[in-house]
Amino acid sequence: MEKESISTHQKAARVNHDPTTYGAFAEIGAAQEVVAWFFRSGRASGTVAKSMSAYDMVVSDAIYGPSSRYVSRQRLESMLNHEYSLLQERLDPARGANTKFFAFADTVATNRRSQPGSGHGWLGIRFQNEPRTEASEILIHIRLLDPVTLREQEVIGILGVNLIYGAFYLNDQPEELIGNLMDGLSRVRLEVDMIKFSGPAFEKVDNRLMSLQLVAQGLTDAAVFTAKGDAVEPAEILFGRPVLLQRGSFRPVTNVTLDMLYCGGERMVADKKIDEKRLVVLMEMSLKNLMPSDKVDHEDFMARVDILGALGHPVMISNFSASHRLTGYLRRYTKLPIGYVMGLGTLRSIFKEEYYADLSGGILEALGLLLQGDTALYVYPLWDAAASTQVSADSDEAAPNLLHLYRHLLDNKRICSLPVFDPVDLPIMPAEILQRIKSGDPSWEKFVPPPVAERIRADSLFGYSV
Repeated sequence: MEKESISTHQKAARVNHDPTTYGAFAEIGAAQEVVAWFFRSGRASGTVAKSMSAYDMVVSDAIYGPSSRYVSRQRLESMLNHEYSLLQERLDPARGANTKFFAFADTVATNRRSQPGSGHGWLGIRFQNEPRTEASEILIHIRLLDPVTLREQEVIGILGVNLIYGAFYLNDQPEELIGNLMDGLSRVRLEVDMIKFSGPAFEKVDNRLMSLQLVAQGLTDAAVFTAKGDAVEPAEILFGRPVLLQRGSFRPVTNVTLDMLYCGGERMVADKKIDEKRLVVLMEMSLKNLMPSDKVDHEDFMARVDILGALGHPVMISNFSASHRLTGYLRRYTKLPIGYVMGLGTLRSIFKEEYYADLSGGILEALGLLLQGDTALYVYPLWDAAASTQVSADSDEAAPNLLHLYRHLLDNKRICSLPVFDPVDLPIMPAEILQRIKSGDPSWEKFVPPPVAERIRADSLFGYSV
């Protein structure tokens, strides 16, 4: 059964007609587009305690404190802190017993003509779920995709109403709240690439699952969170930095997984002459790896991200089944070297022409997209069970019609063959290790890194039991 569609006007009107909600609006960068909906919907005096904009930087700094960046999470949080505290200080004694106070804020930069795709913004709401309770909060980051400023402003207005409506009426259904953000909008107009819930209204919400929902519900192509599970705007991790990325299902992370990562990182640092401390090591899972059926298994997903967190690396969830589409996404944020760590089996899949029937340029177009800019593939050997030996990218061969192309990429270090420091584990596949975990065979522990084994035992992940 499809959910009933509620218009932006109806959402604003419901908030206005709710005698318990009362708050302040502070908007920078795209006019007062959100509060305008409440003024147009009638009875705004029951909702709007204050509405303001501070476009001049000196004025803005005087109110919210100095900031190096005006469209940032830090500026949004300072706006929410200031407006919410002021609201409570002034109004709580008189009406706090029966009022759920809130502060809504946004800070937005619309697209510049000289730089299409530069429009982005932060929106947030701090609100009480019940009168005189500790406040909860929702923060989101967006990319604006409309080329016309007036239409970008319209997007901000609708999205802000959706966020306020969701905070008050859908806070017990966070997945539905996320879907509600796109009511009256579409992905051709904006992308929501970060959301963070906090406070007592969201005590049971895990922001890693909410990041997954952004991708699964189509609000963004990719979402990123830190090893500690904090949702972040992708630019906070990736902007202007070299990236080493490993794609996988990570069920579970094995010694070979880490050996691939170590070897790839060492080779990339040496070849590209980059500062190792600046290198971002990113573990990425696609929805295809997370959805063997029509639905994501949340318990299985959390098991995977828990063990990745134990290794200290940020995690990306994406809808990019093909790696050549992922490079274009990463190039939004960095022009510095990008490296993919992969096994030889994955490289062989990349050289299968049938996978590129949707591209007019076929495999040549796909490889051009995959290797755009300074991008290289760091390829770990494969164990050939029939021959009882390792096969490396150097010794492997592509199909006869692609052999010259394959050799060209090897010669120009776009494909880099990695050594194996400890080949003992190479013949053991993750599926076999997973089966040993489930069956209670203790031998699985020697095939995974100690922090991973510890987390699997402590949290009984992947079907482990004592």
